[in-house]
Amino acid sequence: MTTRKFVATINGRPHTVEVSESDGRYRVTVGEGTFDVDLRTPMSGLASLLVGGASHVADVAPAEGGTRVDLDGATYLVDVEEYARHMIRTRGGAGGGGAGQTIKAPLPGKVTHVAVAVGDRVERGDTVVVIEAMKMENEFKASAAGTVAEIRVRPGQPVNTGDVLVVLDQLESGHRTVRSP
Repeated sequence: MTTRKFVATINGRPHTVEVSESDGRYRVTVGEGTFDVDLRTPMSGLASLLVGGASHVADVAPAEGGTRVDLDGATYLVDVEEYARHMIRTRGGAGGGGAGQTIKAPLPGKVTHVAVAVGDRVERGDTVVVIEAMKMENEFKASAAGTVAEIRVRPGQPVNTGDVLVVLDQLESGHRTVRSP
């Protein structure tokens, strides 16, 4: 049995989803609920689902911002992302409001590149540090203009979930001085 974890954002609200697959059948856990699902795709854009003995047909089509799913008379905008990727994207740049930004590792990995030095000024969106986690290189970017106050890691260093990578002090206006990879 293979189990994978995702975050499904449905109409703007994220939901953690765990999917276990065995012989073409799925066990899906969303929040407190677990469902046994039999899925068939008889043609492109159409999915036939048997969920807990009840039959459903879903019309699925690409849409701006995700996938449009028409199911049982309702329409949903769905975007599915691997759990680890979602955590990296949403929590890796977490920081404090007006005082600056503390960039933390969202999951274990290894620092592959530090793009700044203490005292460098960065603009919103500038890459500050890169870590490899789950065989993917992930860039962590400044969420606002600022000055690099502390660098707590170096290339090659392993990091754990929650480790502080870089601390930025917020600037009122930014001047860009960033080292290239």
